[in-house]
Amino acid sequence: MWYVIEGHDAEGALPRRREARPAHLARLQALRDAGRLLVAGPCPAIDAEDPGPAGFSGSVVIARFDSLAEARAWADADPYVAAGVYMLTDVRPFLPVLR
Repeated sequence: MWYVIEGHDAEGALPRRREARPAHLARLQALRDAGRLLVAGPCPAIDAEDPGPAGFSGSVVIARFDSLAEARAWADADPYVAAGVYMLTDVRPFLPVLR
């Protein structure tokens, strides 16, 4: 099943986000290489492709997991969680209709 994982950035998280980004991307690339990643990316905090110092409000990942528990465990182990980038992470089932 597909799951949407939405991480919500903590206030002032941009420096921590930059530091943890390589490890965060490595996990996403592993999902992609396994054919389990539909889409992933950050949400700019302002209406701009490059938000500069405004940073990001969070990120969205849509990926395939065997269960909700597995998706939550994967999200909880994200380097952005460990670095304090995300203050909250939502995980819920997702049904793609149009691709």
